[in-house]
Amino acid sequence: MSQSADPVLLDVTAEGVAIVTLNRPEKRNAFDELMITGLSDTFETLKGADKVRIVFLRGEGESFCAGADIDWMRRAAEFSELGNETDALALARMLRHLHELPQLTVALAHGAAMGGGAGLVAACDIAVAVKDTKFRFSEVRLGLTPATISPYVIEAIGPRHAKALFATAESFDGAYAEKIGLTQYTVDDVAGLRPIMEHLSELTLAAAPGAVSDAKALVRYVAGHKIDDGLAKETARRIAARRVSAEGREGLAAFLEKRKPEWNT
Repeated sequence: MSQSADPVLLDVTAEGVAIVTLNRPEKRNAFDELMITGLSDTFETLKGADKVRIVFLRGEGESFCAGADIDWMRRAAEFSELGNETDALALARMLRHLHELPQLTVALAHGAAMGGGAGLVAACDIAVAVKDTKFRFSEVRLGLTPATISPYVIEAIGPRHAKALFATAESFDGAYAEKIGLTQYTVDDVAGLRPIMEHLSELTLAAAPGAVSDAKALVRYVAGHKIDDGLAKETARRIAARRVSAEGREGLAAFLEKRKPEWNT
């Protein structure tokens, strides 16, 4: 168990449910160098954790993540351009580690998810938000742009919504976040997050872990290619590989024998 002073906490149940907690409640879980490093290290640990099936990302205290810590931004203002690039690259790589986790990833947003906090939401596979959560890509108000989070936000909501929200820094709530695809579920209050966690955990534990990872990779691949004969051949190759895999054979056998597969016992 991590110490309470750690900016990032990790708990894993015996069933393989991991909960990653942003743990700077006094700063509304705003990013600084230590939190970014802590998240990167945690995601690297989870990447190789075969027993972990689903990863929830949440924030301690009143907010999910308020974006960049003001003291961190003050320090960055004194960096050279190269120093700022190195600093920003750490954030960009942390988001990539999250985005590429083989397990299903779920953001649980409440209070506020600003700037980089909204980027974390976008980098997860699934996101749930309390309906009054405040979202904003506020960078242009500071003379900046949401560059490092942009690949994940644009993937989640598309370029038109991203352009409007990046360029205006307009705030929006959880209901609007669901409308544009930044989140998939909206709940009335923080207590409503628990049933969604249980529902998604149940769905994930019923699925073959390797197939979940491959399904995520499939979407990434297909989204970047035009529909042609080459894509048809590649998708046929992928399903054929799944059919002859250990999971594919076990899944079919379990279905025919009317029993649960080995990953769901």
